Amino acid sequence: MKSSKIDQLLQDLKKTDEVARQRATAKLWQLWFEQKGEIGWELLRRSQSFLEAGNFQKAEELLTETIKNYPDFAEAWNRRAVLYFSLEKYEKAKEDCQQVIRLIPYHFGALHGLGLCLLALGQYREAIAAFRKALEVQPHALINQKLILECTALL
Repeated sequence: MKSSKIDQLLQDLKKTDEVARQRATAKLWQLWFEQKGEIGWELLRRSQSFLEAGNFQKAEELLTETIKNYPDFAEAWNRRAVLYFSLEKYEKAKEDCQQVIRLIPYHFGALHGLGLCLLALGQYREAIAAFRKALEVQPHALINQKLILECTALL
């Protein structure tokens, strides 16, 4: 999932122009959500509806089935990681984040999520490394800078 268009969006994430960064961020999320077309987008929407309704089991079942049918659908893995994280299943969330990163190494959401999982697991050095990788993609993401400081203080 790499192209000159994506390369340009990744460059835009590094610009000092906040509007350009926001536009690039939104466009990358859109590309990831729409990777499998309307079918994939609808599956993600349905899983989010289950999650918002508190039906975590249905959300997990749908995402797991989606991953089984579309193992290269990075955003399905990422959405399941978010679900697992919200359920405090940090090891499972970490594994799903790592799969997203294998599929899309510049997925700043999964890099940030991996850092959050590692932080929750008390693996502070590894968390710092993940947040630094996220900052390589999105250098202006202040939350990752803040979390690096937090992890450093916990060492």
